[in-house]
Order: sequence, then C-alpha cells, then structure tokens
Amino acid sequence: MKKLLVLATLASLAFGASISAQAANAISTQELIQDCKGEEGTFVTCEIYGQAVYDTYLVTRHPKSAPDFICVQQPPPTRKDIIQEYITWSDAHPKYATDPAADTILRFLAGRFPCGKSAK
Repeated sequence: MKKLLVLATLASLAFGASISAQAANAISTQELIQDCKGEEGTFVTCEIYGQAVYDTYLVTRHPKSAPDFICVQQPPPTRKDIIQEYITWSDAHPKYATDPAADTILRFLAGRFPCGKSAK
C-alpha cells in the first residue's frame, strides 16, 4: 500500500510539473500574430486559438465572482474581421508582444467590446 501511495504521489508531482512547464511556455502574442498573418503557421491556427480563448472566457463567467467584461453585440462581426482588428491592435501595442496570447486576446476584446458601452 505504501508503494502505491508513493507512486501515486510521484505521478501527481510529475503531472503537475508538466502542466507548469506548459504554462511557462504559453504561446506569445507575437507567435500567434505570425499565425494570424500566415507568416509562420496557418490562419486556421489563429482562428482556433482565438475561439478557444473566447469560449473559455464565456464558460468561466460568474455574475458575482467573475462578471462579464466582454459584451459582443449581436449580430457579431465576422471572425476574420475581428482577427484583422486584433492584428492591427497588436501592431499598435508592441509592448505586449511577449505577453501570453490569451491575455492579449482578452485585453483586445475587452477594449473592442466593452460591457455597458456601444461597440465600434
């Protein structure tokens, strides 16, 4: 039983270290922008990544502990238009180039679609 407990503990530590290493190597804004521009990857990678970040934002909202800060008016702009706006925003804010792409996507969307204000 002790051996099983030790193995389970080691496995969980190894799994945790693996997750930490992945978080430390999050895709940067400049790396994602290369995909969005089609320079180093594919545009579809940009679309999928951006949609995943936004979907995660949507499912983690809670009115008390995590209120909305991105409010997209309907009908929404096309995904392609939003990606182009994100590229333009990123080019205008080079100080965020090495920040995690998920952070800058949310930062951009919060500015583009603020809650309680009309969107562009």
